[in-house]
Order: sequence, then structure tokens, then C-alpha cells
Amino acid sequence: MNSDDSANMHDCATMTIHSEAIEIKVDDECIAATLLSPGDTVPGILFVHGWGGSQQRDLARAKHITGLGCVCMTFDLRGHEKTASQRLSVTREHNLADLLAAYDRLVSHPAVDAQAIAVIGSSYGGYLATLLTALRPVKWLALRVPALYWDDEWSQPKQGLDRQRLSDYRRLALGPADNRALGACAEFAGDVLLVESEQDDYVPHSTLMSYRSAFVSAHSLTHRIVDGADHALSNDRSQKAYSSILNAWISEMVIGARLNRYPHHSPWYS
Repeated sequence: MNSDDSANMHDCATMTIHSEAIEIKVDDECIAATLLSPGDTVPGILFVHGWGGSQQRDLARAKHITGLGCVCMTFDLRGHEKTASQRLSVTREHNLADLLAAYDRLVSHPAVDAQAIAVIGSSYGGYLATLLTALRPVKWLALRVPALYWDDEWSQPKQGLDRQRLSDYRRLALGPADNRALGACAEFAGDVLLVESEQDDYVPHSTLMSYRSAFVSAHSLTHRIVDGADHALSNDRSQKAYSSILNAWISEMVIGARLNRYPHHSPWYS
């Protein structure tokens, strides 16, 4: 690394982070979100939590990535936190609308390069993130233990889906023609990170392989397994391992591209 690169990395790592609590209007309601941003026009990073989670689980990682020189957004899907009372009625359709509203709010931020958006989704949030790629421009897609759901019952309450049927469904070998989310994966042309938990009893290895096999058009695909981890990354070791994987990938794909240090990975920054 030359002195100019060192200076740039130092500047990115030490820049001031602005944090703003906001509300996003979707349908006739509002969902809570937090925007963290530096002062320059930079890539935008959108975090999507899993079912039963919240934006709080993403904030520490978002703050670190913001410090590297990105605008990050975390938010609460309907049915969670302030809107937890809707848990039994909210549908996948509602939550995809939440994600679309959050994406549109992020790209409207004056510091965001709308052509350089990364989406980081966990479990249910990973599933929703793949659907987003068919509806909005996304350059980088990171999926941690992405869940998979059948296409029917789309407008039925998510909480009411048959869990045993879901467990059986996720053990099937599925392709893009079998599932809307996998179909979106097949069309995605950006860079992909897949993170699997070795001891996951909720999203099995077969689901990760369905996702991995579906990314036939991806510019690059990185698949990592967190040894000994369960679905929720319940211990500190697993949390740190995932953070290390995500930070390294973000640095290479997004921050490195911004500094023009990895142009071969990033044709959109050429």
C-alpha cells in the first residue's frame, strides 16, 4: 500500500459519523429507521434484519462500516419493535414494501451514490433482499443464512406459515424456476456474499446450496461458513467471526472500489 492509500484509509476510518433517527412512511403507517452517514458522496449500505429481530442487531456493524466511508441504514420491519402488535397480521408483502420504502429513503440521501448500493440481509431479511434486487438496482448483496419460503400464501400473515412445511421445503433442492427469490438470484449480476452457520437447524445447508446454485449471473460469489455457529449466532465467537467475514468483504467490494484499489472487482467504478 502506498502513502496515498494509507492516508485515504486513515481518513475513512477517522471521519465523523452522523446518526439520525428517522421514520419511513409506508402505506398508511410509519416504521422506525436510523441513518448513519459521513460527509461525502459514498456507497449506501442497507441492512435488513430477520424475523423476530430488529435494527438494534445491525447497528454495531453499521457504525463500523459507516466509519469506513459509507452511508448505512438500519430499520425495523413491520411486526417488530414499535409495531410488534402487528406480528400476527403482517405479511411478506407488507415487509417487502417496508424494504422498498427503506431503500428509496436511503438512495434519496444526498451523500449516497445511487449506483453503488449494497444490501445486507439476515435470514428472513436475506430472503426479502433477494426479492428487492428484482425491483431496485443493487450492486452488492450479502446474505447471512437466507431463509426460503414458497411463493404461495404471499399475502397471508407470515407468522401463520406452517413451520413443519417450511422445514421440509428448505431441505428440497430448488432452482430459479421453482421459487421467486431464487429466480431473482438468477438475474442478479452483482457481487454476492453467502454466509452459512455450520450448526443451523433453521436454515439448513440445502437451502444455502439452492441459493448458491441460483446465482448463475453473479459477477462474483463468496461462500463462507461460520464454524460451530447456530442460526442466531448465539455466542460472541460466532458474532465476531461473522463481523470479520462481512467487514473483509465490504472492504474489498465497496471500500476498495471507492479507493480504486480493486478495479477488477468493480466495473461500475471503472
